[in-house]
Amino acid sequence: MVGFAIKCLIDAVLRLFYVFNSLSLMQDTARYTQLVRQAARELGFGLVGFARATHLDEEARRLESWLNQGQHGTMQYLANHFDKRVDPRELVPGAKSVVSLIYNYYSPARQVDPQAPRISRYAYGEDYHWVIKDKLKTLLAVIQQEIGAVNGRCFVDSAPVMERDWAVRAGLGWMGKNTLLINPRKGSYFFLAELILDVEFTYDSPMHDYCGTCRRCIDACPTDAIAQNGYQLDARKCISYLTIELRDAIPAEFQGKMENWMFGCDICQEVCPWNRFAEPHEEPAFMPSAELLGMRRQDWVELTEEVFQRVFRKSAVKRTKFSGLQRNIQFIAGDKEDPL
Repeated sequence: MVGFAIKCLIDAVLRLFYVFNSLSLMQDTARYTQLVRQAARELGFGLVGFARATHLDEEARRLESWLNQGQHGTMQYLANHFDKRVDPRELVPGAKSVVSLIYNYYSPARQVDPQAPRISRYAYGEDYHWVIKDKLKTLLAVIQQEIGAVNGRCFVDSAPVMERDWAVRAGLGWMGKNTLLINPRKGSYFFLAELILDVEFTYDSPMHDYCGTCRRCIDACPTDAIAQNGYQLDARKCISYLTIELRDAIPAEFQGKMENWMFGCDICQEVCPWNRFAEPHEEPAFMPSAELLGMRRQDWVELTEEVFQRVFRKSAVKRTKFSGLQRNIQFIAGDKEDPL
């Protein structure tokens, strides 16, 4: 009897220890979650969400199907490192969480000349990769200082990370019919970024899809890049792909369909009803220069490499290089429907 009583006592102590330990872990995860949310807000991030690091099963099947259809065009890098792309634990061994963040870039500013070749709003200012990466590094340093020995990495559209899918899992929005992440309070004019960490947080739940029967983005796309039912994009037809990613000559089939875009395209965002909630960003680095906005149609046609290097000194536009931007300008200048 004594032995049985001692065993019961030990079991009770162990249960109490388990309960206490579980409560302690819950308190830690809640505290860590609040810490990251607060620090992210102070760094200018609009929203932050948390998802458990795991294999992306459904997303992996969708990606594989899309790649097999060749809809990624010449972006072969999207087919590389498939295992890492669908499982963050391959990128950060021991990873437990994916922290997704959004950073607003919406600007109501417009190019002065309505006939000038157009540039996507995201490229108005400095290259977002560097601006946001610096903020992420600061955020990671704060986390390590406050929590302790945290192992993790920062990502801003620069590694095999399925950013939109993680943002969906983290409850930051839903994948719209135009395949962009849409948030009901902020629209879609924002960059996505991630921290993959070996720390547990209080995880968020995915959001409902509120696109409903709307098909404005599908109908507005001049090159029919969006599938008729939405939710799938044929990059080979997308103006952003044609003006940025494609290194070869733009296929003649798109003559007259570019709607004057020389770098990127915002059409499917401009027509999205949810972007009526977009508010101007407050990031000085993303402010467009007066010279960029003031350039007229003829200035772009006569663009020199010297002007290109000056105007886009720290811009993401440098990715397409001077020769690439010239190609784009010349192509849309040849549009019979929209001559420059």
